[in-house]
Amino acid sequence: MVRTGLLLAAVGGAVALLVHAAVAPLSATLVAIALGLVLSASGRVPDAARPGLRVATRQVLRAGVALLGLQLVLGDILALGWPMLVVIAGVVVLGISGTLALGARLGVPPERSLLVACGFSICGAAAVAAVEGVRRSKDEDVATVVSLVVVFGSVAMLVLPLGAFALGFDPVAAGAWSGASIHEVGQVVVAGGLVGGAALQVAVAVKLGRVLMLAPVLAVISYRSRAAAAVRPPLVPGFVLVFVLCAVLRSAVPVPHVALDVAGLAQNAALAAAMFALGCGVDVAVLRRTGRPLLVLAAGATALVALLGLPAALVTA
Repeated sequence: MVRTGLLLAAVGGAVALLVHAAVAPLSATLVAIALGLVLSASGRVPDAARPGLRVATRQVLRAGVALLGLQLVLGDILALGWPMLVVIAGVVVLGISGTLALGARLGVPPERSLLVACGFSICGAAAVAAVEGVRRSKDEDVATVVSLVVVFGSVAMLVLPLGAFALGFDPVAAGAWSGASIHEVGQVVVAGGLVGGAALQVAVAVKLGRVLMLAPVLAVISYRSRAAAAVRPPLVPGFVLVFVLCAVLRSAVPVPHVALDVAGLAQNAALAAAMFALGCGVDVAVLRRTGRPLLVLAAGATALVALLGLPAALVTA
């Protein structure tokens, strides 16, 4: 039954959020996927739960991505100035293009390369989940790439502040570089906090500028998928439209902080439940066959995005 699977996903997501609350460096998405993988490997996923788990990996996941729009205040992003906006667009467009080109040279399957490209260039696990919602990627691919996003993003979260210090950047420049280069919003928050001063505010604003690029990128991916498919999906998926509407709502009217807190909790819970459900649907033996080319691609994408994000530090001067 659908209800059984949704309940299982909700419990798994809740446990992941509790672990994250207790040990902040542990990403809730990574914990959720790991819990799902453990349950899958044990062979204890009830057959009755599978329909509901599939709903969680689709509809619940898309709801979490749509609510991400409420984090965006367009005025704050535009206030960064056009040079920073050009850098942000360059990070996303060139990051995706460069990662796809590197993936082709390494022999990584195009679908996995696309997930890595969008996850590393835009906003981490949420971007991977959003692309999955458009492309209907395999659960194994999504789980693998989300894990790579967390691992390599966490490395960047620690290395970039040290690099900024070594290069003599002030807190604003260091925050801008972190926001332009690190994968997850949560990882950017940690990096900004490590730098201190005004770094956190700038880092989050720049990062949310990259998140805003999620909508046009998904529209392009959807258009290309539509052109290639025998049965055409919607030109712009419904959850992408809701994402945009949420961003417009947040920017146009004062949304109470209580409502934003509730929406943020719902977003985190939806993504955690969906990631747990993805883990439950993965054949663990497939993950063991994750080859070196994909790891090299992830490392290369991290380095590329960090290099493309470096001008963000320079335009703050």
